[in-house]
Amino acid sequence: MQYNQFIKLFSAALLTALLSFQVSANSLPEHTTEVAENVYSYGNPNMGYFSMFVVTKKGVAVFETVNTKHSQGMLAAIKEITDKPIRKVFHSHNHWDHSAGGKVFQDVGAKTIAHHQAYEWMVSNPHPDMATPSKFWKGSRKDINMGGTKIELHYLGLNHGLGMTVFVLPKERIAYIADLVTPNRVLFTIAPDFNIKPFVASLKKIETLDFDKAVYSHSHATPFEPKSWVTTTHEFVTDVRNAIYAEFAKGTPFGQIPTTIDLPKYNGLAMYSEWLHMNAWRIMLDDVMGPFPWAPPHKFNAKHSHHKQNHQHKHHDD
Repeated sequence: MQYNQFIKLFSAALLTALLSFQVSANSLPEHTTEVAENVYSYGNPNMGYFSMFVVTKKGVAVFETVNTKHSQGMLAAIKEITDKPIRKVFHSHNHWDHSAGGKVFQDVGAKTIAHHQAYEWMVSNPHPDMATPSKFWKGSRKDINMGGTKIELHYLGLNHGLGMTVFVLPKERIAYIADLVTPNRVLFTIAPDFNIKPFVASLKKIETLDFDKAVYSHSHATPFEPKSWVTTTHEFVTDVRNAIYAEFAKGTPFGQIPTTIDLPKYNGLAMYSEWLHMNAWRIMLDDVMGPFPWAPPHKFNAKHSHHKQNHQHKHHDD
């Protein structure tokens, strides 16, 4: 085959492949991206929220409802991709800006599910756009098999909000992570409703989970990002804390420490200039004043606690 003829054939084949890829990409509904086979992200980066859904042999599982408008758009996207029914919808945690919109899926027969801590908060703190979940689950781990697709639910303790759950599809090696990690950005403003030390402990646990990439509820780049952002977030919080204690050692006045800190390693992250000092304030206050929010893992029993203290004291005297 002559060289010119080979080039023409190769170019034609390349063009056909590119056009085929473009048609395939364009065939997906708006704001929808295929993360892995039968796993999709849904979200508009301009709105700042991403959800995930997986199509199984027995139906569709959805992760994160956000609000009614977002859920209506995701429902329409799902219907364009499959005619299978939506069976289960998972809430990551309690906050209104993530847990609203569930009625959209309840109205089509889906069961909405939250960890019991999120469920109890949602019942006690109603919102016009938030429906009470259909079901709740308890404990730190639950596995659900849906049409041959295994879904791992990981509750890692008090870290951000209540009932925060990380979802993992082990076969597909995909996770869904809300709020705990935001790729390409520092922590959100004053890190509201974060308990910093358990937050770091949770990040360490997430690093041990078996996945390669995740759909993060907030992303400043693409609809999904590599697992490495979990480690970057862990390192960022650790480096901010270390910088705070370095200023303590220098004798820097308490109120000046947050504005003194500069971490050039992270200055390429979004909102670095605007929020780094607020992040430092929150991390410093958590260390100095004690963690907040905080709640015991079980209901406090004063009588039992008193009995236990007396027993320990008696044993010590012996």
